[in-house]
Amino acid sequence: MYTREQASQIKQAFWTTFGQYVSPHRSAEGLKTNWVNYKTGLKHVYFRMQADKKLAWIAIEITHVDEGIQELFFEQFLEFKPLLREYLGEEWEWQLHDKDDNNKTISRIYTQLPNVSIFNKDDWPQLISFFKPRIFALDRFWSDVKDGFDALRY
Repeated sequence: MYTREQASQIKQAFWTTFGQYVSPHRSAEGLKTNWVNYKTGLKHVYFRMQADKKLAWIAIEITHVDEGIQELFFEQFLEFKPLLREYLGEEWEWQLHDKDDNNKTISRIYTQLPNVSIFNKDDWPQLISFFKPRIFALDRFWSDVKDGFDALRY
């Protein structure tokens, strides 16, 4: 069992390592990108990656506090679902109005990698191999569709 500080240090070490693997890669638009903290440029829409002691996941999260507006964002993503599937090469889970760890209502489109632990360095190559192609695919997808969300900007 790790102390909170030890767990934080291990997580930080993993994300630093992951960042080193992906930092040489430019975005679909040729820009230098912070892949670990990817910016969509659209308020309330995030690409998140997470790993803990049991699994890893990557997601598109929609966090607008107004559930109706959140649903509009979700529906817009549904319009692009075939294109997203094409970029990812796999089907992801779609959840409208779920609760996050802080009990806030969010919507998310995600996939998971079970039976891995960020605390086991032997799992790090598997985690990197899970996150890397998916965050790059999300970037290429977003480069193509982000203008389709202009009506939802405010």
